[in-house]
Amino acid sequence: MRLEALAARVRDDLERIAHPRTPWLEPRPGPDGRPALDVLIVGAGQSGIAIGFGLLRAQVRNILVVDRVARGVEGPWLTYARMPTLRSPKDYTGPDLDVPSLTYQSWHEARYGEAHWRDLDLIRREDWAEYLLWVRDTVGVPVRNGLAATDIAPAKGGLLAVTLADASGGTAVLHARKVVLATGQEGAGHWWMPGFVADLPTHLRAHAADPIDFAALRGKRVAVLGAGASAFDNAAMALEAGAAEVQLFCRRPEPQVIQPYRWLTFAGFLRHLSELDDAWRWRFMSRILGLREGFPQHTWDRCAAHPNFTLRGGAPWLGARAVDGEVEAETPQGPHRADFVICGTGIEMDFARRPELARLAGNIARWSDRYAPPEAERDERLGRFPYLAPDYALTERAPGRTPWMRDIHLFAIASTMSFGPSGSSINAMTTAVPKLVAGLTRGLFMGDLERHWASLDAYDVPQAVLGRKAVP
Repeated sequence: MRLEALAARVRDDLERIAHPRTPWLEPRPGPDGRPALDVLIVGAGQSGIAIGFGLLRAQVRNILVVDRVARGVEGPWLTYARMPTLRSPKDYTGPDLDVPSLTYQSWHEARYGEAHWRDLDLIRREDWAEYLLWVRDTVGVPVRNGLAATDIAPAKGGLLAVTLADASGGTAVLHARKVVLATGQEGAGHWWMPGFVADLPTHLRAHAADPIDFAALRGKRVAVLGAGASAFDNAAMALEAGAAEVQLFCRRPEPQVIQPYRWLTFAGFLRHLSELDDAWRWRFMSRILGLREGFPQHTWDRCAAHPNFTLRGGAPWLGARAVDGEVEAETPQGPHRADFVICGTGIEMDFARRPELARLAGNIARWSDRYAPPEAERDERLGRFPYLAPDYALTERAPGRTPWMRDIHLFAIASTMSFGPSGSSINAMTTAVPKLVAGLTRGLFMGDLERHWASLDAYDVPQAVLGRKAVP
């Protein structure tokens, strides 16, 4: 009952702050004769829901959000996120877009009580997933699950044609003026592991983002590559499942424990990094992404509590092969054998690996196409990030070849080099989502200038009626 009362309060609050509430868009007919969407959002995780909410508040109501997975398992929270709680402080706001009654705190207090909130340390990831669904339903973001975007192509009338496939293999084409790819961590590439690990038999290895049967690792020797928070989470899962030993291999002499995302969570950086010149943006983000994301104390404690856990610093894997049903790895510290390998090795930017981007992948501008950093700051990995326009739109490597990509906006981890934390970070949502929404509404408005001018020219609604004393 308290959640129902809170939902009613949210709707009342939104009604009170709905100005300007005047509808200002008219649907454009698509090539198939049906009205085209104004915005199609691919991805119904926390970012997709917040973007949809922001557009609804801007009176852009002819929208749709699609997600390839079933309702309730969008995003990482109930799949490959393997930490007990979020790593963000509990008071970070995000999908609420500054509506107090819509914050996680308001939801948590309605769900568990105010005392429970006061005593809470960090948010359980299951609660965060439930909260996101509640936000989606309460504000009325239209979502269709079970649809994956498999192609984006130009269409007549300045529209985009988006092919959507369902689980049965059936396809349909929707037309839209704008497309937002809110596709999370791997939204502009794929989960990466070293080639010599990828070449191992699949029953001997997995990526940290893969479904893993941890119960099957009981009594096994497990090796984990990488020393970020996700690598430690997977090591902990294997330990808690009864693995005989878990060894975590870190390239550096010691793992990274500084969390640069805590430093950058202030209004100046979050709002204005994207307005700096390329040299400053590169300098800031190459330092931040070069540090990688650190892990918190409780993540370390979760692993260190097990006597059969070992952290090996200065031990990158130089090669690996399958030997007698095991994995034998080559490291600077000598050979190592394991029964199973988990790679917490992150993502790689590769536009051609994304089916929805394959048609234009070769002409998407990267940072390496736009900026040459000083020798000391060069980083080939960061140079592969897409170089985005101020409205998060893709830009062309060779101008004029694929001009329609200006209506495809990327709001994912790949936005990081251009905008700092944005498409996959709770801490940046309250600044990043309004910036994206403003870019979308600007494009929609500019695309209708002639219609708006004609409307103004024909506007003749009197504000007052003159009485008899009016003198001609």
